[in-house]
Amino acid sequence: MGIAKFFTQLINAPKTMKHKLLIIFLGLLLTACASATKPTVLSTPSVPVTEGIVVTANPLASKAGADVLRAGGSAVDAAIAIEAVLSLVEPQSSGLGGGGFMVHYDSQTKDVSVYDGRETAPDNINPTQFLNDDGQSIGYLNAKNSGLSTGVPGMVAMLKLAHDDHGLLPWGPHFDAAKQLAEKGFPVSPRLHGMIKRFGKYIPDTEQKGPTDAYHYFFDEDGEPLAIGAMRDNPDYAKTLSLLAEDPASFYHGVIAEQIVAQTSKQPRAGSLTVADIATYQPQKRVAVCSPYKGRKLCGPPPPSSWLAVGEIMGLIESGIGFDVDGAESAANWVTFAEAQRLAYADRDQLVGDGDFVEVPVAGMLSPAYWKHRVTQAGANLASEALSAGNPWAYESKKQVAYGVDGTDDVAGTTHFVVVDGQGDVVSLTASVESIFGSTRMAGGMFLNNQLTDFSFRQKDKTGQLTANRIEANKRPRSSMSPTIVLDENNDFLMATGSPGGNSIIAYTAKTLVGVFDWGLSPQQAVELPNMVARGAKVRIEKDRASRKLIDGLKQYGFNVHESAGENSGLSVVYRNKDGHLSAGVDPRREGTAERVNFE
Repeated sequence: MGIAKFFTQLINAPKTMKHKLLIIFLGLLLTACASATKPTVLSTPSVPVTEGIVVTANPLASKAGADVLRAGGSAVDAAIAIEAVLSLVEPQSSGLGGGGFMVHYDSQTKDVSVYDGRETAPDNINPTQFLNDDGQSIGYLNAKNSGLSTGVPGMVAMLKLAHDDHGLLPWGPHFDAAKQLAEKGFPVSPRLHGMIKRFGKYIPDTEQKGPTDAYHYFFDEDGEPLAIGAMRDNPDYAKTLSLLAEDPASFYHGVIAEQIVAQTSKQPRAGSLTVADIATYQPQKRVAVCSPYKGRKLCGPPPPSSWLAVGEIMGLIESGIGFDVDGAESAANWVTFAEAQRLAYADRDQLVGDGDFVEVPVAGMLSPAYWKHRVTQAGANLASEALSAGNPWAYESKKQVAYGVDGTDDVAGTTHFVVVDGQGDVVSLTASVESIFGSTRMAGGMFLNNQLTDFSFRQKDKTGQLTANRIEANKRPRSSMSPTIVLDENNDFLMATGSPGGNSIIAYTAKTLVGVFDWGLSPQQAVELPNMVARGAKVRIEKDRASRKLIDGLKQYGFNVHESAGENSGLSVVYRNKDGHLSAGVDPRREGTAERVNFE
């Protein structure tokens, strides 16, 4: 009997039989169903590169990246142009005043590298800066809309480091498209208008509340938000781009750094960032973390990124939970996916922090032996409870370190894009200013990040145990950003994916991998699947896209289901088919577009 058929009987069974059936069903979850079939591993033959592609969250950014490819630029060259434009037209999500992670695939060497542009905390940061005198949180909004929340922006330095390795065009012209838009103005998109209208009430409109630059940037003299289609220029940003085009180091020295410090030093809730903090920032080139999945290799950034949870979700599925043959139509398969998420999130929430400051059990969390053990800790009798972290330390050589429970709930305010260039090189990049419009403070025409609110506000949990993601000087806060590149059995590029969405990024990204590799969907179909996030004691499901059958199935299993209207991902996906043709997945929940470039 298949899992889907069994699950139907479970839903329709009398109450007196449900307990016995749930026990049987748990057994089915822990081993691959005998009737299940595994999709054929898709390999990518060596075919000439005849097309490139750019997938971003905004058509102006997609065009800027595609134009760079047409001019002979690399995927990294295009990424610079894309992020410069997004910083202007999508300021609620990312920008040069923030940071990010880039995963890069080199088609010649078949190497996957990671460029870490995550922000760092000031050297003299107060570890309790987000707590009041009574030791209680000052509140997320007070922390966010402050100078306390801004870390040293890492985006420009990261892009320069990647350009040194993989740029084909000279540094400078990358900023032309964004500069022209900043000087002449760009039309306010429906999404940007909606963000201003919905969240504008949190932007300071008096000096007593904080710097008012953003208010005057987004609202007219009558206090009305900029209308859809209204032209918005940004001469300050154009000046910043001119400086960066001439010398990217100018971001970290001189007038730009001084402007950033001046803004973060303003009351209320002034921060401790200094020009010395900015001048000493160093991006990092790191070895990608890779994990096997059914003959493929999944790769992403190491900590402080939370990509480990993406790898663990997929490993848990392959190592014992398994799917039945009914794919996305099976409620049982969604239950399986939810259980894998809950286990991985529990590990991530407690064990992941900046690997340069704390020990993280990377090998243990990605150990097939650990996955096989971990799946035994799932089950219907625990469906309505928050799961505890496991013990991946037992599956690697590092000495176990005990960390406190961390309740950090990073908020959505991010973007993701993918580029494939004429050489077959690939960039999968997730960038962020953390929450919507970052700290709401501006410098050099840019919105400054509030990434330091991604740290645990408290150093210790209720038991007195230090948290892995606690605030420390010069430390990078834990990030949910999980840009991913997938290779086939020949180490050729197969797929790139990623998403914005705060801590939900992990679930959104894993959904596309499951949709394509397990449920036989196209990238676009996988993106359009309902978003489901199973973290802690709650399972959130996107009610406008999920069927009633699916929602009822999750509830019947025992999950505490929240029918959410706000699972607003921004997935960008590219998949290489057997013939070398590139298929794109563009998230309809945002304003993204895919733009192809023909090299024939």
